[in-house]
Amino acid sequence: MRATRLLLTLALFASADTLAQTTPWGDPDLRGVWSNLTPVPLERPAALANKPFYTPAEAAEAEKNALATTLKRVEAETATSGEFNEIWLESAKGRVPRNLSTSLVIDPPDGRIPYTRDGRARWEETPHLTTERITGRKLRADTWEDRALQERCITSDTMFYPNGFYNNYMQIVQAPGSIVIRVENMHETRVIPLDGRPRLSANIKQWTGESRGRWEGKTLVVETTNFNSRRRFHGATENLKLVERFTRVDKDTIDYRLTVSDPQTFTQPWTLENSLWRTDEEIYESGCHEGNIGLAGILAGARAQKEK
Repeated sequence: MRATRLLLTLALFASADTLAQTTPWGDPDLRGVWSNLTPVPLERPAALANKPFYTPAEAAEAEKNALATTLKRVEAETATSGEFNEIWLESAKGRVPRNLSTSLVIDPPDGRIPYTRDGRARWEETPHLTTERITGRKLRADTWEDRALQERCITSDTMFYPNGFYNNYMQIVQAPGSIVIRVENMHETRVIPLDGRPRLSANIKQWTGESRGRWEGKTLVVETTNFNSRRRFHGATENLKLVERFTRVDKDTIDYRLTVSDPQTFTQPWTLENSLWRTDEEIYESGCHEGNIGLAGILAGARAQKEK
């Protein structure tokens, strides 16, 4: 009987905690598994240049056609052997953000990333999975360093915006004085102190940078610097600065905003907005290199083509 009462008491506390959307120690509650998958592209397509927002009906149609749209995109942009199909792709689960924008980039208002001339050149020279679409040239395969960081299982950008294919879940774990964000793709994990501790030396550079967080009312603000020069987030230098804002708006939704700054790469800071949707599904390990012979196959295939 005593154990039953204890369980009922804990359940009541948990229920009240969920309704209040605060942690037991009083911070806004962001805990759970969330998806940032959306059919909305990062930048506004030319066909929608004069249409910054969907109507609710258009947003519903975009969600309905998300899988078919992704399959067409894969066929046009990605050199695959058929592995990206309706079985593997999660595009049908994507949702248009609450703001109904036709691009994730909301500032500048044209929905386009404002590159400097050098920044654009750096991005076009950086191996990434959209190189062929943007530049019209295929990635080289003379060495593994010619390939995108995603192919090399080093890092990806799905902690900031979705890749549109799969593995777009993230898990948020909280404790007093810190928060942890673990993304499904490549199981990258950021431990973000909230206790005001000083930053590391600017000389210490990392693939995922160094993050520090703070609460502004109900919003978690995370500032990340100290990126290494090899990440080149959209062509950015090691002076890249990211500011993320997570705001819980109801029990199933977090508003997410990212502002990107690097004067050497962008003519002005630019901002994207997305929504994170709660899911009851689990995150499974994304063992990118576990038994993966894809990169070796790419390099071997390139050599075989040269020998013909």
